[in-house]
Amino acid sequence: MQARMTNPVQVIPSALPAVLGVLKAAKEGGVDESTLELVHLRASQINGCAPCIDQGVKQARKGGVSEEKLATVVAWREAPYFTDAERAALALAEASTRLADRPDAVSDEVWDEAARHYDEKGLASLVLMIGVTNLFNRLNATTRQVAGAAW
Repeated sequence: MQARMTNPVQVIPSALPAVLGVLKAAKEGGVDESTLELVHLRASQINGCAPCIDQGVKQARKGGVSEEKLATVVAWREAPYFTDAERAALALAEASTRLADRPDAVSDEVWDEAARHYDEKGLASLVLMIGVTNLFNRLNATTRQVAGAAW
């Protein structure tokens, strides 16, 4: 496997602080970091971003996410390991990542369930994490970055 090009944030280094700034801000909303890692992992799975999945699993492990959750996040609806709040965050991540799959991309039902578990700052945190993950996914998938490759 070989990347098509150097990662765009390395080619245009002034982009890196901005992207990392959004990632850092997403972690300041009071949402448990393990939940943010699960959200990152699930969006990356949907988008088929191998580098983000690889890094996401490593970060989630470091953050204390159980092996059961890591193994079943792809099928979180059918797995007993997730809290209701995590399920709401994962549903929001899926809906926000699959915007073109239905006319009402993020339904009121999905949003309202997330809002039942997270306050406005927490929702902002989740939306920022989902957004920056999708950015990472698109940069990596478009340029075919290789999982595990060092920058």
